[in-house]
Amino acid sequence: MAEFADNKGNAFVEEGAKGLNPGLIVLLVVGGLVLLILAGNYALYMYAQKTLPARKKKPVSKKKMKRERLKQGVSAPGE
Repeated sequence: MAEFADNKGNAFVEEGAKGLNPGLIVLLVVGGLVLLILAGNYALYMYAQKTLPARKKKPVSKKKMKRERLKQGVSAPGE
C-alpha cells in the first residue's frame, strides 16, 4: 500500500493488486489442458496396446524366399 499526495494536500492511497495475475490464470488453464490431452493420449495408447491384435506381417514373396535359400546354400525344390 502506498500513499501519494498532490500539491493541494489531498492523499491518494494505492492498494496492491489482489487476486491472481490474469496471465498466470491463462497459463495454468492452457498448461492443464495440454497435460490432460497428453495423459489421455497415453492412456488410449496403453489401452490399444493391450486390446488390439498384433499387426500381421507382410507375406514374403516366393522370389525373396528363393533368393534367401540360395544365399544359405539350400537349393530350391524343382531345380
